[in-house]
Amino acid sequence: MAGDDEALFAAEAFRVAPQPASDAAGVDKTFRAFDPDQVFLLPPSLDEWLPTEHLARFVADLVDEHLDLSRIYASYREGRGAPPYDPRLMVRLLIYGYTTGVRSSRAIERACIDIVAFRWLAAGTAPDYRSIARFRRRHLSALGHLFLQALALCQAAGMVKLGKVALDGTKVRANASKRKAMSYARMSEKEKILAQEVSELLAAAEDVDQDEDARYGKDKRGDELPAELARRESRLVKIREAKVALEAEAAAAAAEKAEAKAREKGLDEEAVAERAAEAGASAAPRPKAQRNFTDPQSKIMLTGSGAFEQCYNAQAVVDAEHQVIIATDVGDCAADVNTLIPMTEQATANTGQAPGQLLADAGYCSAANLDAAAELTQATGTEFFIATGRQRRGEPAPIAPRGPIPQGATAKQRMARKLATKNGRAVYARRKVIVEPVFGQMSILQNAKQLLLRGLEGAHGEWLLLAACHNLRKLHGHIGTSGLPALQMT
Repeated sequence: MAGDDEALFAAEAFRVAPQPASDAAGVDKTFRAFDPDQVFLLPPSLDEWLPTEHLARFVADLVDEHLDLSRIYASYREGRGAPPYDPRLMVRLLIYGYTTGVRSSRAIERACIDIVAFRWLAAGTAPDYRSIARFRRRHLSALGHLFLQALALCQAAGMVKLGKVALDGTKVRANASKRKAMSYARMSEKEKILAQEVSELLAAAEDVDQDEDARYGKDKRGDELPAELARRESRLVKIREAKVALEAEAAAAAAEKAEAKAREKGLDEEAVAERAAEAGASAAPRPKAQRNFTDPQSKIMLTGSGAFEQCYNAQAVVDAEHQVIIATDVGDCAADVNTLIPMTEQATANTGQAPGQLLADAGYCSAANLDAAAELTQATGTEFFIATGRQRRGEPAPIAPRGPIPQGATAKQRMARKLATKNGRAVYARRKVIVEPVFGQMSILQNAKQLLLRGLEGAHGEWLLLAACHNLRKLHGHIGTSGLPALQMT
């Protein structure tokens, strides 16, 4: 009864007699009480401000009870520096932020003050953005590993059936402007111009120094480099570093190609190494080969909007049952064709079971992929449905969808015939509604069109975290917060 009396007393403390508005506005109408200066009689509880099934509660229970953060905790040692923020707090904020599209470290810091869900997750604290950014960068690998844990939880909830999966790629913009990229030919031209300008500015600076020495004396200040000279010198250094990197890439590619050809001819190892060295020494970058000064590992790619941007190529294998991502990766090659077999193998390794059917568009079709897919079908039972694209000039004519298959039919002809059948058309029609909505959901709900971290390693880790949060959002929608305690990872 004492608790009821306290609650009643607290309610009475907040109750203010309704006041007619006629005194203030000349309107004879009574409004509900509104007193911005009213103070709380008892301390407020943030826990009462969130609904029972709120996503923030789901994230908190997930981090505290289900996720293994031992890799993060193991990196801390007692007695080194000031006490850091609890990793549970930081992981809570990052998962909830990456799930709801609040990904910037500064935005997360502001949200810990302005947004109830973030304040509740942070228990009223507000880590500064530097701490959040350092934690994300320091533990990026461990945060990316949460993808496998999230996938295991989805499997435990029965959301992954592996009867039908679809593979596709999307171009995610890098944290770099395409205007900060320059071609090799342009670098060579600009290097000469800048070198000449630097020489002229150095000569001018020397003249100024001599004049000032004569005017003020040699022991007086006045010998600082002009700002224009410093800017040109730093840009010249960047251009020369980019040229060296492009030349090294061209040499490595030429050496690899020459080595492969030499091995095909059956040459011995000494001859193979000699051919590779000769090819690498004589190789030169293509004039149009580009390198970005801000994020050199990103590449110019054609995006879905039809524009060329600095991007990375993100791949995802999605299960048809609940659009759960079962395998994902990020690369710096715009083409999808080289990822078909690695992504299929990763899907099997992540889930412990080979998919029944895998659907992919024409970007994954090649003679080598079709042969490898046939071998995987025999080894694991996964049936591939890969679009073959348009018929090229000189290629054999398509095979009719009915009747026997000719003995000399190519792998591409067989796949095209398979997709032309009634069953093949019905199966492949599901591809776009399985995988493409996932990229749309991540783009809109998680603000995943552009990455924040630079470099291939940073892009890979951040994309894994985005994919993990996508799966966790699907899991929350499937079981809610109340179903999480009974869930056990397999």
